[in-house]
Order: sequence, then structure tokens, then C-alpha cells
Amino acid sequence: MDNPLFKPFSTPYGVPPFDIITLDHIKEGIEHGITTHLQEIHTIKNAPLPINFDNLVYALECSGTILERTTNVMYNLMYAHSSPELQALVQENAPKITAHYDAIFMDTVLFEKMDHMWKNASEHKLNDQDKRLLEMYHRQFVNNGVQLTDDQKQRLSEINQSLSTLSIRFANNLLEEVNRYKLVITNPDDLKGLPPSSIDAARETAIANGLENTWIFTLQNTSIIPFLTFAENRALRKQIWEGLSSKGDKGDQNDNNSIIKETLQLREEKAKILGQSNYANLVLKDRMAKNADNVNALLDQLWQGIQPLTAIEEAQIIELMEADSLGNDIQAWDWRYYAEKIKKLHFDFDEETVRPYFSLGNVVDGMFDVAHKLYGINFEKLDNMPIYHPDVTVYLVKEYDGKETGILYMDYFPRESKQGGAWMTSYINQSYNNQDRVLPVISIVCNFTKPIGDQPSLLTMDEVNTLFHEFGHALHGLLSDVKYKTLAGTNVPTDFVELPSQIMENWATDPAVLKSYARHVMTGEVIPDSLIQKILDSDKHGNGFALTEYLAASILDMYFHSTPSREITSIRDFESSIWAKIKLPSAIISRYKSTYFSHIFGGGYAVGYYSYIWSEVLDADAYAAFVEKGIFDQTLAQSFRDNILSQGGNAEPDELYRRFMKRDPSIQPLLAKKGIIPVA
Repeated sequence: MDNPLFKPFSTPYGVPPFDIITLDHIKEGIEHGITTHLQEIHTIKNAPLPINFDNLVYALECSGTILERTTNVMYNLMYAHSSPELQALVQENAPKITAHYDAIFMDTVLFEKMDHMWKNASEHKLNDQDKRLLEMYHRQFVNNGVQLTDDQKQRLSEINQSLSTLSIRFANNLLEEVNRYKLVITNPDDLKGLPPSSIDAARETAIANGLENTWIFTLQNTSIIPFLTFAENRALRKQIWEGLSSKGDKGDQNDNNSIIKETLQLREEKAKILGQSNYANLVLKDRMAKNADNVNALLDQLWQGIQPLTAIEEAQIIELMEADSLGNDIQAWDWRYYAEKIKKLHFDFDEETVRPYFSLGNVVDGMFDVAHKLYGINFEKLDNMPIYHPDVTVYLVKEYDGKETGILYMDYFPRESKQGGAWMTSYINQSYNNQDRVLPVISIVCNFTKPIGDQPSLLTMDEVNTLFHEFGHALHGLLSDVKYKTLAGTNVPTDFVELPSQIMENWATDPAVLKSYARHVMTGEVIPDSLIQKILDSDKHGNGFALTEYLAASILDMYFHSTPSREITSIRDFESSIWAKIKLPSAIISRYKSTYFSHIFGGGYAVGYYSYIWSEVLDADAYAAFVEKGIFDQTLAQSFRDNILSQGGNAEPDELYRRFMKRDPSIQPLLAKKGIIPVA
């Protein structure tokens, strides 16, 4: 078989040849990739003395390319465009892949060479990037348990294999749950309050399911969030909310409770084997936060600070509910609905009056324009490129002088083969091959409302922020300029990786930027100043709810991974005990309940959900510098690119931040932004 995964892709710009890659190619790529990688490792282990950077560290960096190429395609497609066959392939092979890498990074002979070089690094003429790569590989060996006994290594490898399988099962269960749920409406009266865009999308979904004169709402954010925000029928809001909040918690074949319990037990056992009291301590020692005390101190400070604001928001909602003769029995399915009413009453703001100004094409153009003004880069749409789904669009990214920077894939709309949410990912990390820069191939995956008829996709303000957020991650990958792929782009701790993404959200709602891209889809009218002001004013309302639900999830994550697993006999009961302990308002539940908390049980954010707010301290502080000097100040933008975006993992995150800001971060801008302290 002529397998395209066996050699560098011969496609334009080296992108994956999605149009010809088959499941058989992927399966063979895994098998041949593992075999080839082991041969390469054997050569490295038996390289003639003396040990040097090239025959050890750099050789390890260059090994395993077939397997890496294969798994990058496989795992990305599993989340962006899956199938039952691909899911089965991943579930079968993920433990094998995990075991393979464990064997390498638990290899005593290989580590002895790495450790010798690490301890005698001063004898080698290494530049800063060489030293950093050596440091990261040495750390990976140690963290992977290379210094353990053989029995401990064997058990640790078994745990890692089981964890990889459990994570995939968790994610697959949620995909099936989302695809299975349908709120079917046949009475037009039940649509009262819903915007035309939501009704039209529900009708399109019904037609796709072979139903006429019917509307179907799903658990995709583009469907459920408008329903909870606008639908007047409270009973139906409750019904769809219960569909959301019970995901993975129905006691059927997609139930995730047992997966969570087993995952927590295995993570705790892994931590103890590696000499840590719990999984939180194991993870945090290599993060910016360093330890659980620092994380918990930040979460507690914000939790205590935001509660008075949340109480004010709750009182405002209860006042409206009493006017509707509903008393003070506020429920989770009421909050968004009445919060939207408050925006209309207090700020004369209606989300639906904004959407026509946010057609997807205009938002993308505005986003690209921001990147051009900041960093001088341009985006050229490419046709006839290999893509994995017809919805995907591809761009060539160039510097101001025409030099090629990278490739950006954009995948905007929901489908049954795609996981929910939004994310940035990488098919090929930036690196250097001798003097030639290897172009990064980056992808942004979202779930925005699809175009309906002649009407383009119209985004909500939240979706605009989401797109700018993921674009910030993409810039981190695209503008990376490091020698080694292991240090490239977003290969940084999770509590630093959100800085480039979250700071981009600030430009999305800047008045000058809004006026550059927000044009009415029918008239072409630039968004008026009066509407911009309403957006800014209304955006201040709801911080209590948004931060409370986010912090609840972050706190739950920390408790899960610092509490002895034997004490967590019931996931539901444990959740309830945490909500009682922190006095979570009954009408606000955690942004994610455990059984659909993909970040920590189906992804890579275990003991990491706090990262968004940790990074938001950095982004609020850094953006304040842009506001002071000018949001497109070229000197500051170039410094951000040089010290943050281009550096990847070339240095510790706190050092990179100090290089940019010339000081440690301040929390004051974030507290002011959230309304916890007055704006100075």
C-alpha cells in the first residue's frame, strides 16, 4: 500500500492529504510508525560515544515522525469529523500508542544518557534553545517515572493505557448523547419569544431529520443557549435544561459516572507512584501556579469577591419573576431568560439586534485585519486544498513582505461527526529543518449557527468572542519561531496557553475595531455608536453569573483531584457536597457538571480548568498596557510577538511574561474588569 502517512506530505504547503487518507492508512501508520520509532530509539541508545546533543537530544526530537504524523491526523479527526469506525480504531489503538511512549520515556538506558548530559550540560556548547530542549526531555523522563522500580513502571504504564481509553470513552459517550437528544416542537405557540434565526435553524434541523411542520432543538450551544435565553415556555426551558444537565448521567450505555470514578482512582494511584500525595500536586508542580495553594487562593479571592455582584443579579431576576407571578423560585433554566430581560430593561439591549451586524464573513475579515494591524500578517484564501469536510476553509498566512508564515484551517459549523465547543489544534508544529522554517498547519474548530438559505451565518456577541479567542491560540501556533517542534506554539503550560487567546477577545469589542467589521447584513450599515455603547454597558451585567458558574467548575476540578478517591463514593453526592461547602447559589450550577466535564475527563485540562482565570490575570494586565499606549501600538505589539507568541516553550512562562511587561503581573486590572473593585 502506498501510504501517504509514511513520508512528508507532498501536498501544497505540506498539509495532510485529507482527500486520500483512509482508515487503513491510519491503522497501518500506527503499526509501521511504532515499529520504525523503536528502530530509531535502538539506534539512539546504541550511538557511539561520546554522547552529544545531536546523537541524543536532537536525534530523539527527530524520531517517531511517521507515528506523530499519523496520530496528529487521527486524534484531530476524532474530534472534528469522526465516525463509528474511526472511534473504534482510536479506542483500540490509543492504549498501544500510550504504552509505546511510556516504554521510551521509562527506558533506563536512554535516561542514563540523558541524565548524564543534563548534569554535564556546561561541557557542551549549547545555545538557549538547545538547553531548553534538553531540560524538557529530561523533565519528561523524570515525570514519566523512569527512576521507578520495574514493577512500578509496569503498573504506571498500565494506568496510563487505561486512562487513555477512559478519556476516549468519555468523549465518545458525550458525542452520542448530544446527537441523540432532540426537543421536538410541533405547536408554534411553544416558539414564542424565540428569535427568527433560532426558529429557522430548528426548522432546518427538523427537515434534515425528515420532519415537516416541526422544530427540533438540540444540545448544541447554537441551539440550546438561544432557547434558554429567549423561549417564553418555562416548562420547555426546564425540559431542555434537564437534557443538558443530565448528559452522561442517565444510567444507560453512555453514563460517565463509572468512568469518572475509575479515572480519579487511577490518577490518584499514578500520583502516589510518582511520589505525590494527590494528582493536583503532580500536575501543578510544572505549571505557573506551582501548587494547589496558589490556585485555591486565587479561586477563593475571586469567589468571595464576586458573590455580592451575583446576589445583586439574583435579586434583579427575582423581582422580574415576582412580577410574572412566579415568586422567588428561581431555577437554573430561568437565569439566562431573565438576565436577557434585564439587559433589555436596563440597557435597552437585545442580542438579536446585534446579530445582523456579525455575519461570519465580516467577523473573520475584521479578525484578520486586527492581526494585520498588530503583526503585519495577511491571510490569503486557498482553493482546491485537501480538506476533511466541505465546510472547511483554508488560508495561507503571509508576512507583510510576502514570506509564508503558516496554514490556517477554519471549520465553523456543527455536525453529528464533531464534538461540541470550540478549539484550536495543530496538524504540524512549526520548527526548523536546517535553515528552512517548517510551516505550521493550524486549525480552528467551532460550532456556530450554519447559514440558512441566502442568509449567512450570523454570530452572537459570545460567538464573536469565541472566534477571536481561538484565533489568539492560532496566532500562537502560526507565529511560533523556534528551532524545535517540542517547544513550538502552544506547547506551554495550560495556565499560560490561554494568555494569547484571551487577550485577543479584548480587540473583538473595542469600539474602533467593531466599526471596522460590524456591518449590517442587509444594509451594509456600520454598527452605530449607540449600539456599541449598549454592547459595552450590557457586557458589564452578568459578570456575577458568568464568573460564578466558571469558578464553580474550577473549584470542582481542584476538589476532585485533591480529595482521596476513596471518599468519592458517589459523583452526584460529591458534587452536592462541594456546592454546599462553597455556598453555590441554587439557581446557578457549575458550567460543567462532572458527567459532561470534557475538559478534565475527556481532554487535557485535568487540574487545569483554573487556567482560564489564571491566564485572564495576565491578559487583563497585558491589555491594560495596550490601552495605555494604543491598542495597535507597533512597539508593544512587536514585543508581544517577540516575547510571547513566537517563543512557545523556549523559556518558563513567568520569565516570558516579565520580558514583555518588564515586571510581574498585577491582579488589579482583572478585579476591575470583573466589577470586584472599582475601575481606577
